[in-house]
Amino acid sequence: MRGYRAIKYTLFICCHVFWVVSAVLAAVGIYAKIAKEKDVVDTLMLDPALLLIVVGSAMFLITFLGCFGALRNATCLLKTFLGILTVILLLQIAAGVVGYLFTDMVMERTEMLMMKAIVRYREDQDLENAIDFIQKKFQCCGVESYKDWSRNVYFECTETNPSLEACGVPFSCCINLQNQTVVNTMCGYGMQPLQEKAAGLNVFTMGCLEKIVWWAKHNLLLVAGLTAGLLLLEVCMICLAAAQISRIRKVHQLKNAKATRSRLERKDSSWYPAFADFDESDHGDGDK
Repeated sequence: MRGYRAIKYTLFICCHVFWVVSAVLAAVGIYAKIAKEKDVVDTLMLDPALLLIVVGSAMFLITFLGCFGALRNATCLLKTFLGILTVILLLQIAAGVVGYLFTDMVMERTEMLMMKAIVRYREDQDLENAIDFIQKKFQCCGVESYKDWSRNVYFECTETNPSLEACGVPFSCCINLQNQTVVNTMCGYGMQPLQEKAAGLNVFTMGCLEKIVWWAKHNLLLVAGLTAGLLLLEVCMICLAAAQISRIRKVHQLKNAKATRSRLERKDSSWYPAFADFDESDHGDGDK
């Protein structure tokens, strides 16, 4: 009984933690979506707010099945939770295998997606903040180089471009000084026409795709550890759900066996023994 309670409440606590996290993600996404203007990007992969809403809502529903099923011993909900989690785990493994076997194709797709994000910079505040964060964090600029920003209408390096930011790059590409406290948002102006060596004195010139791949290779143990930890957690939750379903089935089987045995005993008790001694005095009194 103690083992069953340990399985039940361990699964409940794990699902409850993810349930709360998913609710926070969905709430942040909804708030960001409402706070935006109406004419913004509505593409799932290029809209961080929409991505948070979809991922948070999916996690919320899945973990709710696990929470409620574990707490109420509902095998139907636990089976649904187990099935969905198994499918997600298999899809993650398949994605990893495909990414390893078709690295070049994955890199091309990633590059196309990042180029689309650069084109739509300034159209979505959340997307703009995400790109600025990546460029600051990884100290990079553009996808392949800092000149990729010419694809954006605001930074396009042409004589007919009336934008003040023409031939420039966002301020998140700039190399900040150690003691600099005030951000110079105009530090990237006019950097695209410069050669890489000259531009490199003021802005980062390496593309973000190459920098992210370089970071992943140099932090392979961290990436592998995080991935393995996530997969291991999913496997543990699958095992806990399967164990609880198995225990519930055994309890139902024992209850059914006891109920069948008690019905048979009641049925047998309604028959007289084969050689029962009846009191003949009752018959004698009846004759009198």
